[in-house]
Amino acid sequence: MAANFPFRDETDTSFSSELKLIPRWSVAAAVLAFVVMQYLFWVVFPKARSHPGPPIGLRLYFALSWSALAALYMLMVGYVSNDSPRRGMSARIWILVCLVMPGGIGAVLYFLLRQPIVFLCPVCSTRVQSEYHFCPQCAYQVSASCGNCYRSVRVTDLFCFHCGHDLALDNRPARLHAFRS
Repeated sequence: MAANFPFRDETDTSFSSELKLIPRWSVAAAVLAFVVMQYLFWVVFPKARSHPGPPIGLRLYFALSWSALAALYMLMVGYVSNDSPRRGMSARIWILVCLVMPGGIGAVLYFLLRQPIVFLCPVCSTRVQSEYHFCPQCAYQVSASCGNCYRSVRVTDLFCFHCGHDLALDNRPARLHAFRS
C-alpha cells in the first residue's frame, strides 16, 4: 500500500492555482487599462475626427477588443511577476521584457523560456527542480516515484501506472518509514 509521504502536491499547477498568482495590483491595473481604452475609443478618438466615423458595430468591436487586450496584458505582467520567482528567474527582468517588447512578444518569450518550478529541499534547503524525485545534495526523496521504473507516481497510487509495479514493495529510505499510514 502506498504511504502518505509529505510530498509536494502534484495538483499545484492546476488552472485555478495559476490564477491565484495574479496579484491584486495587476487586477486593478487591468480594470484601469480597460476603462482608459474605453474612454479613448468613445471620447478622445471621436473628437479628433473631422469626418464621420465607422458604424457603431465596428466601433463597439474595436473598443471592446482593444480594451480586453490591454487588460489581459496587465494581468499577464502581474502573473509573470509572481511566476518567475518560483521558477528561479528574475522577476524584474521578465517584467521589463514583457513591458518593453511590443505586441506581447515578451510574454511569448517568457512562456517559451521559463524554467521548471523550483522549490527548497525540506532537509538541506537546496534548490530542487520540480521534475526531480530526489534532492541532488542529500538524496532526500522529494516526490513519489516507482521503485522499478523510477517514473513519477501519485502518493495515493497502489501500483505504478507505467510498469504495473506494486508500490508497497518499494524499499523506502529509513527516514521516510515514519510517514507510513
